[in-house]
Order: sequence, then C-alpha cells, then structure tokens
Amino acid sequence: MCVCPGPRRIAIPVRSSRLPLLSDAMPAPAHLFPLIRNCEISRIGSTACYCHHKHLCCLSSHFAHSHFRYAPQKKFAALYRPKEHFNHFIHARDYASTPQRFYLTPPQVNSILKANEYSFKVPEFDGKNVSSILGFDSNQLPANAPIEDRRSAATCLQTRGMLLGVFDGHAGCACAQAVSERLFYYIAVSLLPHETLLEIENAVESGRALLPILQWHKHPNDYFSKEASKLYFNSLRTYWQELIDLNSGETTDVREALINAFKRLDNDISLEAQVGDPNSFLNYLVLRVAFSGSTACVAHVDGVDLHIANTGDSRAMLGVQEEDGSWSAVNLSYDHNAQNEHEVERVKMEHPKSEEKSLVKQDRLLGLLMPFRAFGDVKFKWSIELQKRVVESGPDQLNDNEYTKFIPPNYYTPPYLTAEPEVIHHKLRPQDKFLVLATDGLWETMHRQDVARIVGEYLTGVHHQQPIAVGGYKVTLGQMHGLLTERRARISSVFEDQNAATHLIRHAVGNNEFGTVDHERLSKMLSLPEELARMYRDDITIIVVQFNSHVIGAYQNEEL
Repeated sequence: MCVCPGPRRIAIPVRSSRLPLLSDAMPAPAHLFPLIRNCEISRIGSTACYCHHKHLCCLSSHFAHSHFRYAPQKKFAALYRPKEHFNHFIHARDYASTPQRFYLTPPQVNSILKANEYSFKVPEFDGKNVSSILGFDSNQLPANAPIEDRRSAATCLQTRGMLLGVFDGHAGCACAQAVSERLFYYIAVSLLPHETLLEIENAVESGRALLPILQWHKHPNDYFSKEASKLYFNSLRTYWQELIDLNSGETTDVREALINAFKRLDNDISLEAQVGDPNSFLNYLVLRVAFSGSTACVAHVDGVDLHIANTGDSRAMLGVQEEDGSWSAVNLSYDHNAQNEHEVERVKMEHPKSEEKSLVKQDRLLGLLMPFRAFGDVKFKWSIELQKRVVESGPDQLNDNEYTKFIPPNYYTPPYLTAEPEVIHHKLRPQDKFLVLATDGLWETMHRQDVARIVGEYLTGVHHQQPIAVGGYKVTLGQMHGLLTERRARISSVFEDQNAATHLIRHAVGNNEFGTVDHERLSKMLSLPEELARMYRDDITIIVVQFNSHVIGAYQNEEL
C-alpha cells in the first residue's frame, strides 16, 4: 500500500513492474488511465497506488531499476532499449493498424516545454554590492514520473553572493528533494561569521525571530517539505552550534565552506536514518532519503568569484564569447564516473588491492552505480551489519522491499561512495557571458560546444542567417526546403522562447542530424507515454545564469 497520507487511494492491478507513470508535465495518450491522467502512480509490488500528494516519492519494490544509474537485472533487460533505437520506434508506428498519426501542435509543444520554466532578474544593487549576475533562467522536462531531478536558487542574505544548483536523483526522488531543500542552508551557515552564528543561536534560545539566511527563488511547483522542517532545522542547528564551538577566528574560505556543507549534510542524512523518528511518516521519510541517492552541482557567485562544487555527473559549463564573436565552452566540473580516470584511481586507492577488479565493473561502482560520488545511497556506505539492523527494525514498507535488503556484490570495505565535492574556483572575465548548470539528461544529448553556441546566440539575439551546414550528409531538395522552412518558422512568435533553459531543452529534445529543431521529432518525443520516454532520454534540468560584463569589467579594473 502507499505510505503517502491522504484518503484518495486506488489500487490498480498491473501486469509488470513497469507500469506507465503519468505526469502533468507530459500528457499521455488519452486512452491510458483517463480518470487519473493528471496524477502520479507509484509501483508497490504488483499494485499501483494513486496518490494526490505529488511531492512524495513512494518507495517501490523495483525502484532500484527505475533509473538507469543502476544496472538493470537480466529480467529487466528488454525494458532498457538504447536511445538510438528511437527512430526504429517511430518507423514501427507507421505500420500500426490505425493509419492516423498523432502530432502535438506547436502551441501544445510550447505548453509542455514551458510548464516548469522560471526566470529571475537580479537587482543591480542588492544592498551590499553591485551584482555580477543579470539574472537566470531555469526549466525542467521530466522523463521519469515523478521527475527525479530537482533545482534550487537563492540569494545569501547574511553574506554576499548567490547560490544555484541542480540535483539528479536516482532510486527515487526523495534524496534529491531533501538535498535541494537543505544544502543551501548548510552552505550559508558555513559561510557565516562567528558573530552572526552567535546572534542566530541567541535568538533561538530566547524565542526571538531569526535572521533570514536565504531568499529563495522558486517555481511554484518546487516543493518544500513542511512535515520534515522541524527535523531539518534541529540538524542544522546542531551544525551551527558545533561551528560556534570550533570558532578559530579566521575568515571562512568559500571552498572549505562548500566541502564542509556537502559532507555534513550527507552525514546528517545518514544519522537521521539510523536514529529514526517516533513519527511513523517521518521515520519512513528519512529512510527513503537515505536509501535513495542524488548528485549535486552547485554554483556560488560573489562578484567575480565563481565557485563550482560538484558531486556526481551533473555539469557546470561556462559560455565564453571570443573576440570574433564566436562561442566556446569551458568546463567547470568533472564527471565522477568511470570515464574519469582520476576518479577511478581515487576509488581504487581507498580500498585494498585485492578488491581492484571488483570495484568498477561495466563502468559502474561495484557493477551497480554510475556516479562515484553522491548524497544518500547508504547501501554503498553503511556496513552490512548496520544495513540489516536498520532494515529489520524499520517499517514494514522498508523491510518488505527487495532493494533495501539487497547487499551489493563484493561488499567488503565500505564506504565505497562519498558526497565530498570537487570544488573549482574561476575568476570571471568580461568575455564570460553565462553559466550553464545541468543534469546529465542534457549532456547525454548535446555536446558542450553546441550548448555554448545555442545559448550564446539566443542571449545575443543572433539568428542563424549564415548558409546552412549539412555536415557531409547527402541532402535532397525536399530536405533542404524543410530546413529553410524550419529556420523561417523559428523566427515566428510560436517558437520564440522567453527562457534560455527552455530554448536549450527544445534543441536537446528536438534537434535533428543537421543541428536544427525538427518539430515533427520534437512532437513525437514529447508524445511518448511515460513507460517509453525514460527509455530514450533522462530527466533534464537546466539553469542558465547570465553575467553582467560591465560589472565584471569594473571589478577587474578595481583589482588592477
């Protein structure tokens, strides 16, 4: 049964563990579950639970396989068709018994793409300094149902700077949800001077109103867990009390603050799950958070100082405009996975040589997990004894779950996973025009150089008026006519995006082999029912931050 509160529950028999999941952001064919098409479905064993509490992520017995970050077992292999077989799927539909095709109209496509977009323009002067950020655009496009990605953006009120981040959950959305709510508070507290920490603690002791630490910039769909707010606050307070006791009198280093905040939050997630909670709902919540996982890619921008803290395989990329007007991409993060030789070597150095062959198999940690750094994922951090004790003493929903009872193979010397971020510092220059933070759903479909060009041309208002390049393809006259027609249509109001992240998602999902948006392809991709959508792409979450070149130039002149 579903653990989500609320009276509206409907058990629906299913024939497999891959029940189609329906989401508001991506309409499904009308014949599928017409009565519950706007609600979420969660899989528990052989039944599905309908629940109107959309912020909750029910823990299913197969949730380890709901995300490609985990290696699927053989019995699920048929469900994991590679994305490159999308064209085969499209062509197969041509031979359906019903000759009629279903295409979304341009307004319908726009409605789906813009459902989760958010924009914020930063005041030029925020009361402390002139901001180097003009504003940011963000957006999300789900493939999982519910979406497992999260995003956050906030202005630091007691210190200088702005925080922005994307979080890619796996094995459910619970961990990504918790990290998106909590991490920025841990970072902000880590950056506070000793006097401010004392002032906040004294206010709590005396029952006075607290100084606001963050000003959040959130889309209405971005949820905060009211049920867990007291638990989260108590853990945060314990952290700042320890910072007060450890006061060294030195100015806090941003890099050190980011690392400490990441590690402390992950430790608190683990500790909360071990201790449990007398409230049955909160007890199950903290366990779901700990047993699922999330990557995090966070930017802290203060004047010309840009810090990127990355854990996992989401990415940060800087868009640079060269003197000739062209665009180039500068990586500000490194993926923590098997493609990163330094990361593989780090993992091997932390474990005995006897485990060298079993640590990384099929490009996955212990043959299971794709990211080598993540929040949560206590199955790769706790000892076997601790895992068994917590599962056996936990609620029935946890004890009956096959995934939580499963011990990874060759599990000898945990922890195998860390949430410690890799921090990169960059001094902004006038030619640094924007920053893109995105989960791997974007980078799986687009090269960083294409991302830099598309966003750069969008922000500067440059349309493609140069000759169309076909990259060596043999193009028929009809195809060339289609490309020219598409370019003309792009300038029309129907395709004019008001949000850079939306514009980038349109290209990521709808680009054809010529690098232009193909409306037919875009329509088909957005028309896929949820049980197919995740087979061809991942959740996509993007934040595009636009910098103020004049302010950055002024900062540079002051330093000379």
